[in-house]
Amino acid sequence: MTAASGLPRWVAVLSRTLAALFGGYGLASLAAASCAVALPMPRADAVLTGMMVGPVVHAAAALWVFAAASAVRAWLGLAAPGVALGALLLLAQNGGLR
Repeated sequence: MTAASGLPRWVAVLSRTLAALFGGYGLASLAAASCAVALPMPRADAVLTGMMVGPVVHAAAALWVFAAASAVRAWLGLAAPGVALGALLLLAQNGGLR
């Protein structure tokens, strides 16, 4: 059986699985680091908040990947917030938020 793109269905499932595992991990790491650097609270509290937010983001990313209409949309749905969180992290590290 083939998917709408003409590739075998297992390729789309593999792509989504890799997106859920590695893309979700990357997004969770960016979210945790962004919280640790950008939240206006004592550093220890911000780090702990980031550590609690990370697994929630990873779970939400995995749900999103398998709910998306296609594997391409799944990857784009991880890349867009990843770029935004990466920009926030860079801005916060360079002192642009304080």
